[in-house]
Amino acid sequence: MGNINDIKERIVSVRSTKQITNAMKMVAAAKMRKAQQNMFNARPYSKKIMDITRIVRMKNRGSDNLYLNETNPSGKILYIFVTADRGLCGSFNGTITRTGEQLIEENPNCDLICIGKKSHDYFRKRTDKVIAHFVGLMEKFEFSNTSKIADKIQELYLSNEYSKVVVIFNEFVSVLQQSVKELQLLPIPTTDSEERVGIDYLYEPDADTVIDNLVQRYLHFQMWQMFLESSASEQSSRMTAMDNATENAKDLISSLQLQYNRERQASITTEIIEVASGAEAINS
Repeated sequence: MGNINDIKERIVSVRSTKQITNAMKMVAAAKMRKAQQNMFNARPYSKKIMDITRIVRMKNRGSDNLYLNETNPSGKILYIFVTADRGLCGSFNGTITRTGEQLIEENPNCDLICIGKKSHDYFRKRTDKVIAHFVGLMEKFEFSNTSKIADKIQELYLSNEYSKVVVIFNEFVSVLQQSVKELQLLPIPTTDSEERVGIDYLYEPDADTVIDNLVQRYLHFQMWQMFLESSASEQSSRMTAMDNATENAKDLISSLQLQYNRERQASITTEIIEVASGAEAINS
């Protein structure tokens, strides 16, 4: 009977786990819908300010503005990793940290800023390149928090120590798919397609003043957009992971129930045989 009792206890334990994972799935689904809506609402402005900034970058190639050119071509690369503060969200955090390891191996002359507890915990144990970290921001999701990070990035870049600033985050593609994206924030990147852009602007009071203000807005909103993308991706990954965990728990419960029934049937059969054998021995 000991084996049967062990199986019963395990069934109860798995059922309890299933309730927890199912509840976490529903919470993640509710958070995902809100984060997804915020992300989609912000994307048009984010894309437009990025397009304008890059056009300005292309039209002012001869400018000595620090935001448009590398302040120190031989300087370090500043990598910024955006992860979650919590786990139980599938490969969401792991894909970022694996990408980070590869980038550090390819470009050892770099420094790191970790946004999210998971990236900070991971990299601080493996390297001394972490110069700043921010945790708990996903729980207090405010534009002012991302603005502080953008100001920090701006300050570090203007210190003439870094050649460029690159952010690595999870971009939301769909509920079932998130893609790791590397985005160069500074200096403002240019692409071949921009060579065909015929738009030009008149600057008032002057180009450098406009560029400085434009880049500041660009940095602040791009960091905000990355947080929105990362938040939607995190909740989607968590919802999917908890849904898979719930389904696995259901399968395990079915398997354990079948095992329990077999053990119970075998136990009953053994008891019947023992009773029958005893009765036969008495009659004989």
